[in-house]
Formats: sequence, C-alpha cells, structure tokens
Amino acid sequence: MTVTVSSYAAVQPSEPAATAAVPGIAPERFKQAFRRYPAGVVVVTADAGLGPVGFTATSLSSLSLAPPLVSFGIGTSASSWPHVERASSAVVNFLGVEQQQVATTFATSGVDRFAAPTRWRRLPGGEPVLDGVTGWLRLTVQTIVPAGDHRIVIARVEESWLDEGRSPLLFHDGSYHSIRPAPDQ
Repeated sequence: MTVTVSSYAAVQPSEPAATAAVPGIAPERFKQAFRRYPAGVVVVTADAGLGPVGFTATSLSSLSLAPPLVSFGIGTSASSWPHVERASSAVVNFLGVEQQQVATTFATSGVDRFAAPTRWRRLPGGEPVLDGVTGWLRLTVQTIVPAGDHRIVIARVEESWLDEGRSPLLFHDGSYHSIRPAPDQ
C-alpha cells in the first residue's frame, strides 16, 4: 500500500510569510460560522506501529460510492498527526449520544486516551477500535492532501459494522447534542 502525499506548492502558491496578512476572514469569525453548522462526531484511531492513537473529529465526509471513499481532516499540530501520517490504515468510530466523555477524552491533549475508562480492542488487522460505539469503518489510507494547517486524509472503506438502533452524537455551537424526532405536523 502506497500513501501519496500531494505537493502543496503544486496546488497553491507558497505559503505567506508569518508577518504577511492572510487573505480571507479572521480565524475567530471562521470558527463562528462553523459553530452554526451541526456535524456528526467520530473518533479516528490508528496505529503505525508505535501504539494506538486517536482524535475526535467532525470533519468526516463521504466522497465516493465506487470505490467507497471517505475523507477526514487532521491538524498538523495535533499529537496524532505524525502517527496518522505513517499509518496505512485507520478506523472511524461513530459515537453515540451517550459517549460525550469519549469525545472529550479524544479531544484532550496530554492524556492517555486509551487508558481506562476507555474500552477498546484491536481488529484482526491490528487497528484499534473503540468498544460501545454506534458503528465503525475500517479504512485503508489512499492519499493525504495538504490543506493549510491541516491534512485531508482520503481513505477507502474496507469493512464496516453498524449498530442501527442508537442515536448519533452531534456537535453544534460548541456543545454536544442528539437528534430528536421532529414533532408531527
């Protein structure tokens, strides 16, 4: 399996100097805009041979049905990034509404995210997967694309497991939420 990393310079001009103004809206305004956009919450886990790593993400997107591709973003300053960059596979763990603490744990820097009370195991290929999730996707990394201070990981879905009877965890306006059925009209 070969992981391809596209050249940022081939897509965009070189990054501006640290003192140069960056075009676009201010980072705080950008965050405000996306706080208004609800997103599903997942934990991405991987192991590139140095032990399991994982992080909370709301950037998961489906890309293609044939072949089945997904993408997620990860910041280059994230502690998990060097491991994800070297991993040939990963797992997307879909969190249920009752798993806010799991989301918080995997979003917290400087803690052992896989220590108790986190429950997890390994899939037959060695990938770490969280117990008690509403579903998971086992992925093979296809391409990593530079995108500003993040990287977009494009991966092929190789296997899945879903618990269809549970509600997903959502993130909106800085807090966690669940889906409630709309009132009958």
